[in-house]
Amino acid sequence: MRWSQSFLVTLREVPGDAEVVSHQLLYRAGMMQKLAAGIYSFTPFGFRSLRKMIDIVREEMDATGAMEVDLPILQPKELWVESGRWDRYVNDGILFHLEDRKGGEFALAPTAEEAVTDMVRRSVTSWRQLPFNLYQIRTKFRDEIRPRFGLLRGREFLMKDAYSFDVDQKGLDLHYKKMDAAYRRIFERCNLEYALVDADSGAIGGSASQEFMVVADTGEDALVFSDAGDYGANVEKATTAPLPEPWAGEEERPLKKASAPTPGLTTCVDQAKHLGTTSSRIVKTMIYEIDRADGETRLAAVLIRGDLEINEVKLPKALGALHAKLASEEILRKISGTVPGFVGPLDLLPFKELPIFLFVDRSLEDGRNIWCGANQDGTHHAQVSIKRDVMSLPAFKGVVEVATARDGDPSPAPKGGLLRIKRGIEVGHIFKLGTKYSEAMKCEVADQSQKMVPLAMGCYGLGLGRTVAAAIEQNHDDLGIVWPVPLAPFACVVAVLQRDAHVLEAADRIYEDLKAAGVDVFYDDRDERPGVKFKDIDLIGFPLRVVVGGKGLAKGVVEVSTRREKKASEIAPDRVVDVVKRSLAAGAKTLATG
Repeated sequence: MRWSQSFLVTLREVPGDAEVVSHQLLYRAGMMQKLAAGIYSFTPFGFRSLRKMIDIVREEMDATGAMEVDLPILQPKELWVESGRWDRYVNDGILFHLEDRKGGEFALAPTAEEAVTDMVRRSVTSWRQLPFNLYQIRTKFRDEIRPRFGLLRGREFLMKDAYSFDVDQKGLDLHYKKMDAAYRRIFERCNLEYALVDADSGAIGGSASQEFMVVADTGEDALVFSDAGDYGANVEKATTAPLPEPWAGEEERPLKKASAPTPGLTTCVDQAKHLGTTSSRIVKTMIYEIDRADGETRLAAVLIRGDLEINEVKLPKALGALHAKLASEEILRKISGTVPGFVGPLDLLPFKELPIFLFVDRSLEDGRNIWCGANQDGTHHAQVSIKRDVMSLPAFKGVVEVATARDGDPSPAPKGGLLRIKRGIEVGHIFKLGTKYSEAMKCEVADQSQKMVPLAMGCYGLGLGRTVAAAIEQNHDDLGIVWPVPLAPFACVVAVLQRDAHVLEAADRIYEDLKAAGVDVFYDDRDERPGVKFKDIDLIGFPLRVVVGGKGLAKGVVEVSTRREKKASEIAPDRVVDVVKRSLAAGAKTLATG
């Protein structure tokens, strides 16, 4: 393809709404345009990269025996009510929904568990028809409250979603392992550094859940790894080994109620400094409203060390709740008589409308000789013992693990080590759904004993445009994109520097020879200054560059260089095809001139 015949326009300025590197560079490289907030058009150049991603995913899914389908994006409300997800998705504000002219309600699907389960239950009746895995590559929709980061958080996005169906858990486990291996191959073929981490299942549901993350300094997700190499989780799921206890070896001392004044000091750090201690010995008492599965609402007081933060993703499950949100200041006043910063677990006032339960984070389970709020403005109790003073209360319901893991905390894995935090971008998520949807939607078959059983399902999602954007977040420099070869719109560019007949003839010949050799090559034949061409070529990020100029040809050479190294080598024109092919086979990390 020749630039002079292409729809490709690069930009010098960064668009004002482009917050992250991939968003900025996709705009500037002429690969993407904004149609509306969170909705983007791919230009021919951008679509080439996306299509390469699609091809890799399709090849690897087909290799596992998965079968491609095409499910409707527009789905009736009844299916989503049947699965139990309509109200939650509507209330959470993430579901695009509309009415037709007859008043029927529909959703623009963000995912397809309901549609694929309905397809299977209509035609599968016996265990003999199992197992199988159905996948699609389809546009999805999500009504993001604040779409941002370009392709990383859009309202319309391209996704590969797959759904496995088995007669039992053993079959589901095999499918899950097969998809795990397929995803690893996909990201390895894309030449991306990635990590697999334990994750929360979120609104999709199910049991086991893991995320595939592209490691990038600009990633919005925090990943937690052990420096011993045997543990990984996202920060929403990560746990730690027991933390060092600042009270270890101390004898329990008598409780001193309301004996520690902390006037106007509402943070644990300031309180600790005033009391001459550390924030790890200050009890932070957080009050939440929790909605339980039985439909009841309760208050939960959660106690945690002052140097830790509560992980509000882990919190509902730990409390046996569906949802948890911080209680209002009005409720806080009613049960404690004070403001945040001085709330404590002792002497909380009865609240008839919402009974209150007490929970203690594992970090405080053996806490003694510590301080907690006295439910009076500017006052704390001293020498508190959690087991003596809190666990003996009728409202105490148990010890939970809800702390957010930190860099340097001890790893919970067998090899020990310390936890380290990196940044990453979620590009894939695999779930063991189990029978969550098959039970709700009566997707059953007769097993070998002719007993009707719900199917064991797995769900496997992969963001295609998101992975292309993540590749840029991981591979760029001050000049532009540094594409991994498999995802580059073109693997190689030939640039002609002068319009002289003999230079054009040489460049044309090299371009045609590369095409004939099967190289994915682009030809910058524009009548532009060399500086403009070099800036555009670096911005777009072609892995290999062949520069044809009069001075080089006079010496019998052209310049060939890799985008990643930026080191040019002088190569005889008749050797260009061989050097380019060998360099691309090596991932274009170095130039294969030998």
